[in-house]
Amino acid sequence: MDISKIAIRGSTQDHLEIADIRDGLLLLKDGSVALVIQISAVNFGLLSEREQEAIIYAYAGFLNSLNFSVQIVIRSQQKDISKYIALLEDESKKQTNPLLVEQIKKYKDFVLQTVKENNVLDKKFYITIPFSSLELGPKSVVKKIPAEEIIQKAKTALEPKRDHILRQLGRLSLRARQLTTSELTDLFYEIYNQDKKKKI
Repeated sequence: MDISKIAIRGSTQDHLEIADIRDGLLLLKDGSVALVIQISAVNFGLLSEREQEAIIYAYAGFLNSLNFSVQIVIRSQQKDISKYIALLEDESKKQTNPLLVEQIKKYKDFVLQTVKENNVLDKKFYITIPFSSLELGPKSVVKKIPAEEIIQKAKTALEPKRDHILRQLGRLSLRARQLTTSELTDLFYEIYNQDKKKKI
């Protein structure tokens, strides 16, 4: 039997729920759509007791204001300092003073050791707003609807929800914005290709 003639029946994409990414939206294989908002972080521990209480009450108000489902995602990964280390190495090569070269080397070693010993994490926060394919009709009908039409109907449903969330998060002094198509592509590429990331 010639193995080269056997058709490959499966691929990684067969196991992903994402069918496409367009207009800043995730199109899923079942006809559902999702919008992703990225949110800045607040160092809660550095706030005064009064500020902490104000944020807790504002957050409770935000949750109580929601009359639609959302998914809150926290993504933790080891801090990637490869670009910063490369920058230090470039600066070291530009120096003519041997003392500065030595200081940069010591500082670079200190940063590498600190990240290694303390397992420094980079946390990113997201809110996902779903648009269910059930809002379009039965499954048999959804399969016949063109992607462009699904996107337009999803936008009509999702954009007011997005705007409401952005207003509420603004009251918490959090910066938030919808991810663009290219940012969503990069995000999911990183998620599914973590082993390919350069390690220090």
